Amino acid sequence: MRNTYLAPLLLAFFALFSVPALATDMAGDVPVPAVQATVTVVDLNSADAATLQSSLTGVGRLKAEAIVAYREQNGAYASVDELLEVKGIGKALLERNREKLSVK
Repeated sequence: MRNTYLAPLLLAFFALFSVPALATDMAGDVPVPAVQATVTVVDLNSADAATLQSSLTGVGRLKAEAIVAYREQNGAYASVDELLEVKGIGKALLERNREKLSVK
């Protein structure tokens, strides 16, 4: 009598773990559309501190305000690399955000 219940339970147990394996094999045949991320480009000469803070990685309120203050004291940025002159902005931070920055 015990064997009567054990066989269907084992069958159900093994079937439960084989279905995800089949789904994985079948998913490999389906092409997945590529997702392109859009990058918002920020102009250093016109962006305000709030825009800089929200658009750039690793730039908080104080660094964003320092970027704007440097622009107000020294005039428009001539190049993105001039951002290195701002206190608190290093090469790593600049490179992390280079594709998001422009100077017009």
